[in-house]
Amino acid sequence: MTPKSAAAAAQATVYGYPRQGPNRELKKAVEGYWKGRVTADALRETAAGLRRTNWRRLADAGIHEVPTGDFSYYDHMLDTSVMVGAVPARHRAAVAADTLDGYFAMARGTQDVAPLEMTKWFDTNYHYLVPELGPDTVFGADPAKQVAELKEALALGLDPRPVLVGPVTYLLLAKPAPGVPADFEPLTLLDRLLPVYAEILGDLRAAGAGWVQLDEPALAQDRTPAELNSAARAYRDLGALTDRPKLLVASYFDRLGEALPVLAKAPVDGLALDFTERAAGNLEDLAAVGGLRGKRLVAGVVNGRNIWINDYEKSLATLGTLLGLADRVDVAASCSLLHVPLDADAERDIDPQIVRWLAFARQKTTEIVTLAKGLAQGTEAITAELASNRADLASRAGSALTHDPAVRARTAAVTDADGRRSQPYAERTAAQRAHLRLPLLPTTTIGSFPQTDELRAARADLRAGRIDTAGYEERIKDEIRDVLAFQEKAGIDVLVHGEPERNDMVQYFAEQLTGYLATQHGWVQSYGTRYVRPPVLAGDISRPEPMTVRWTSYAQSLTERPVKGMLTGPVTMLAWSFVRDDQPLGDTARQVALALRDEVDDLEAAGTSVIQVDEPALRETLPLRAADHAGYLEWATESFRLTTSGVRPDTQIHTHMCYAEFGDIVQAIDDLDADVISLEAARSHMQVATELAEHGYPREAGPGVYDIHSPRVPSAEEAAGLLRKGLEAIPAERLWVNPDCGLKTRGWPETRASLENLVTAAREVRSGLTAGDA
Repeated sequence: MTPKSAAAAAQATVYGYPRQGPNRELKKAVEGYWKGRVTADALRETAAGLRRTNWRRLADAGIHEVPTGDFSYYDHMLDTSVMVGAVPARHRAAVAADTLDGYFAMARGTQDVAPLEMTKWFDTNYHYLVPELGPDTVFGADPAKQVAELKEALALGLDPRPVLVGPVTYLLLAKPAPGVPADFEPLTLLDRLLPVYAEILGDLRAAGAGWVQLDEPALAQDRTPAELNSAARAYRDLGALTDRPKLLVASYFDRLGEALPVLAKAPVDGLALDFTERAAGNLEDLAAVGGLRGKRLVAGVVNGRNIWINDYEKSLATLGTLLGLADRVDVAASCSLLHVPLDADAERDIDPQIVRWLAFARQKTTEIVTLAKGLAQGTEAITAELASNRADLASRAGSALTHDPAVRARTAAVTDADGRRSQPYAERTAAQRAHLRLPLLPTTTIGSFPQTDELRAARADLRAGRIDTAGYEERIKDEIRDVLAFQEKAGIDVLVHGEPERNDMVQYFAEQLTGYLATQHGWVQSYGTRYVRPPVLAGDISRPEPMTVRWTSYAQSLTERPVKGMLTGPVTMLAWSFVRDDQPLGDTARQVALALRDEVDDLEAAGTSVIQVDEPALRETLPLRAADHAGYLEWATESFRLTTSGVRPDTQIHTHMCYAEFGDIVQAIDDLDADVISLEAARSHMQVATELAEHGYPREAGPGVYDIHSPRVPSAEEAAGLLRKGLEAIPAERLWVNPDCGLKTRGWPETRASLENLVTAAREVRSGLTAGDA
């Protein structure tokens, strides 16, 4: 096929779409089902209605091939575990009794049975449920969900493409099941899993699928020769099937690198590759392997992870180059649009000119269709769109919002000394112990307490004008008093004010910093029914006035025990925002760090002796390729130290991280030079404590003993058992006792019971320590 005919064949497609609906209908239906207010049939009908709406909207916009199977009640990796029959033994009875309740039991746990571990989906803020596998795992095909959703789309007269997590990525993201030796490698189960995929592909073909997409983002990471050989074998075997749909293998989030020639040679029918800036090497690598002769190429030239408008001329140049490298070139986003909000046109509180800089899922769909039209028919077919795009890009580049000379001058003046504490840890810890006088195994929480219906109603009343600011603030004070009183009664050692005034740990700060924009409807799924509204980091950052000092100081006035000041760190402020793409991330992080440094200094001046700067996104934002790690970690750790290094030696700096794989960033955790770190550990059975010990981590740590992402209440005995396991790795004088994460999403009854059990466990273990043990 000549390049010209390849262009004529160009079509528009996407890999996935936001699930929640314009008003988070899915969240409301699922949570209503959990509470018994929504029937299973009503939940299923809500989900089916959202799928139909999404597919029709995509088709009406000009998307030629709509994705099916990407919709999920909770998580697509959990759906994959169900599809291949990998249900943990402890959940089989629940699944057998009721498939829907059993599904949610795997996701959330029950009082008697723990859920699956949850961690971040590559370097995004989406969380997936980790498959648990072992040598005895028996797979079995259950294609019911995939086949049913395919048939739904076909019944609407659409051209659907089922999307599955590929077998190699599924196994590479799995972990050994509890009780299985830690050195077990799930990828050894590939030959056992491939026949199940073959059966599912056959069922989809029989149901009418012309193409099936197999997502293999794990191949965009560094892979061993053995892992690459497994990928080659997987797609050799699946490609050799005689009765199968056409196979499109998709990878995204980074360049494929050494995996590209493996997939290019495989007997599959097409590849879908990321060609955005972070994966720009795919273009050169594709040319190096001679292109994809005889195959379809789906080119991800629209950024599926950020919200800035596409540069049409740049994307068309990339697409034009690709025309000579494949028999057919189609246009797509770089990944599923799951990672962006639904519709920028719904934003009414942002300057209309700035809204024109933004592209959410619906706008990205339009961009994809426009680029496909330009590729197929020539730029003269999209003359008006190109002119409008140029004007919007120029408007953003020249805006005063994006350039503040004072901020840039302050950032340029930063020195190495600004990022170092005045004394080493050994001297600081002695000063902190003398000042704080905490017991062995001190107890604390991560920061937030339950956001009750009353708190949400108070915010709604303030927005609607039913109460004034003074009335709202009295409600906040009442909540802080209640939170402090509970903690004192429970016996917690280092208190928090509970953050009742905060809507979100990033948005709260973003709304008080220059350079940020807040959305009203920009919801993105984080996990399950947890949706967040990432703010938009659009310009240069500064802090006009204190953000947290007032409420922290008020809480401290109510108690003699130390109250932690609570801030969100610079890396997380970037990672959980839609960050500007017109300057290096390190430069933006430094601006945020300086704004937060002002807040840390003001907290200390107001008498706050313990200050926590949360960085849960430090691991999540780690680049997928090891060659890129050092550069990222250098600016990431520097920005944290720049935030925290201006305090006195006796002021104790805490940080917090959760739900990520920490083993490969332990040195970076050390480099933060925080005095205390708290980390998720309950679902991963104290794995992080062992990793810290193996590294020789010299400071204090609180590996969590209470999994807050499950509604179950851990007993005092369970928490004590985890605490004793932590003591096997971390000496008692350096071990803290705390939950895995903040308590915002939990209810008060389970929070009270769980924290009371946590304190009981700490006292029990503390009393059992002899002076020699300590």
